[in-house]
Amino acid sequence: MLPRFEVVARRRPVELVRPFASTSGAPGGPVAPYVAVEGPDVGPGAGPLTLAGDGLRVVASYDGTARLEVTAAGRTTRHRSRRHGRAGAPVERLGLALTGTHVTLLAREAGSWVARCRVDLARRVDTRDERRVTTLEAAGGTFGSFGQLGLRDLRVVTTADGAAYRPGGLVHLTATSAGPGFFDTAHTSVWTLDPVTLDLEHAADLFFRRPDRPGVLGDHATHLVRDGDRWLVATSTWGDFDRRRRTRVTLAETTADLLRGTHVLDTRELPLPTDGLRSVAVWDPHLVRTDDGWLVGFVSARRYFEFHPALAGGPDLGGLRLLAADPSPRECEGTTLLRLDGRWRVLASDKDQRTWPVHDLALRRTGRLDAPYPSNIPWPTLVPLADAEGGGWLAVTFDGTRAGGRLAGYGTHGDVVVMRAPVSR
Repeated sequence: MLPRFEVVARRRPVELVRPFASTSGAPGGPVAPYVAVEGPDVGPGAGPLTLAGDGLRVVASYDGTARLEVTAAGRTTRHRSRRHGRAGAPVERLGLALTGTHVTLLAREAGSWVARCRVDLARRVDTRDERRVTTLEAAGGTFGSFGQLGLRDLRVVTTADGAAYRPGGLVHLTATSAGPGFFDTAHTSVWTLDPVTLDLEHAADLFFRRPDRPGVLGDHATHLVRDGDRWLVATSTWGDFDRRRRTRVTLAETTADLLRGTHVLDTRELPLPTDGLRSVAVWDPHLVRTDDGWLVGFVSARRYFEFHPALAGGPDLGGLRLLAADPSPRECEGTTLLRLDGRWRVLASDKDQRTWPVHDLALRRTGRLDAPYPSNIPWPTLVPLADAEGGGWLAVTFDGTRAGGRLAGYGTHGDVVVMRAPVSR
């Protein structure tokens, strides 16, 4: 199969504010409710931070306690966190982020951003309204797109036949850029990884419109596929996560250059069959076109959060049928199709067994990757390397290391973990 993988690098590209990037050729500016403002170093002249737009005004300040003042729907409310509002170290600067429906005041303490107060605006103002987003402005610091506290759900950008798509020799990856909270504060980003130096760089951000609801969402857990002169973008609908709402998969098609800039994409549902399965949701799509048609690996959940790998296939993406499922594991995701030794295999990540199972197309386990297993549920993302790059295989995954403090909590993971396997002899 494959030789043993060893960890060779870790990366943690935390960034609160990024410069606005051009959007499909248009000048840069807010296009999605994922923006932030970062103040100067605390000292003379450093005042509150303000984020405002049509029908919304948020003021963030710190006077020994983190405070948010929110004006929306004709009324003003004031908020502070009794448990998390006081910094644990001298505050170096303040940051204010809007991620989805959440506004968060963060304090830079001992070199790290820590969330100190957070308010969900979902019941007061529609922050995802596309027109309202374009009116957003900020005062008191540097204004731009929200970056990330961590990265997870890393996938190689591929061609339709499953090969890594590597313009310029770089490995391109989609990732979930973690926000200061649960799934609905994250969004999809695109990154490059130099296979020799292992330098990781942010290249693009992707946001989505859905066919069944208005607004711009930060859906994520995405596979980006180059198919001729177009892109296929398969994405999980985590951007407004609610246990009462079925998580599913959408598909976008575009000829825009998704490897740079910021993009808002129109989508349609990609119907993934779960006939015969007890399924409340599907996510983690991975697409490959073979000589016989399309294969789509995904995850089916019996309930939140108990899930397992599944595989669908069909002559086109609109006519898929369930081919196989492995319902035995309790928490197994990151379903990934990979060609090994001339055969298609289905890789996944089994949290309970702390291993990377390898399946055939009937989803029977045929082995496992011999590799360290980080925390959380890291995905098996593999790239073959050319001889000039040292040969063998590169694995790019993530762990459950959180950032942003206790208020931010789960969802802020993780570190990017890079592993290598030498040339098999």
